[in-house]
Amino acid sequence: MPEPRSFDVIILGTGPAGLQAAIHAARRKVSVLVLGKEAKSSLFSHHIENFCCIFKLTGEEMISAGRQQAANFGAQFMDQDVLEISSQDQGFELRLESGETIETHALIIATGTQRQGLGVPGEKDFLGKGVSYCVDCDGNFYRGQRVAVVGGESAAVDGALTLTQIADKVHLICHQLDVADDLAAKLEASAVQVFTGTQVKAIEGDQEVASLVLDDDRRIEISGVFIEQGAKGLMELATALGIRLDDEMKYIAADKQQATNMPGIFAAGDICGPPWQMAKAVGEGCVAGLSAAKYAKKRQ
Repeated sequence: MPEPRSFDVIILGTGPAGLQAAIHAARRKVSVLVLGKEAKSSLFSHHIENFCCIFKLTGEEMISAGRQQAANFGAQFMDQDVLEISSQDQGFELRLESGETIETHALIIATGTQRQGLGVPGEKDFLGKGVSYCVDCDGNFYRGQRVAVVGGESAAVDGALTLTQIADKVHLICHQLDVADDLAAKLEASAVQVFTGTQVKAIEGDQEVASLVLDDDRRIEISGVFIEQGAKGLMELATALGIRLDDEMKYIAADKQQATNMPGIFAAGDICGPPWQMAKAVGEGCVAGLSAAKYAKKRQ
């Protein structure tokens, strides 16, 4: 097998924090790769009205300009999600949804806040009683049981595949699948029962989750449901890497250099907590990019 491609700095997230980090890291003459799908950024579909010196620009226009700026300084982009991150002797190894593995000296997490609920009856009532947002965190509680994963992107498909090694029966429910070909092929070859073209209407049970009701009124009996919409979220990444969260266990804890408790891992933007403002994200992205580039240069 060919050696994995290696970059000095890899940035997760294509929003304002990630793009600003890419600009400043690339300007320090280190190799930079930005991972993520630009249309999934919370900025993409918004208009900007309170960012200094910017007036009447859409989020899509700003992301496009930011990507071009970063590319002009040498940053590369891949529109892929990350499925797994592991520590290595010289840095970190990332497994992508395409099946490719890449390596880096320094990692910047700028993925924003990604917990996306369904907003259906029973979801809040059964949180911690059969409803989970993290397969990696809670999957082992359902060993030998029937479970469902809700979502059609990389986090959901990878989570469903993981659960086939734990649970007795795994269902995947989504409106449509949107993953790389490699991940789609693994799903098709697995024992996961896939329901496409449908959505969850309600989560039912007594003291704990007992079933899901779909929008066509079909009922699926389960003991647990994992809501995994979008890319891998904060809890999955933090759990795997040992990143310290804040006191409320909601956001990544970072210092004034945007460094986490894990050497070589930095964080910026909404994932570090409120206020949810682009100005904060850009400022933190700038610091994270400079800090990560400095760290990576020491390990070249």
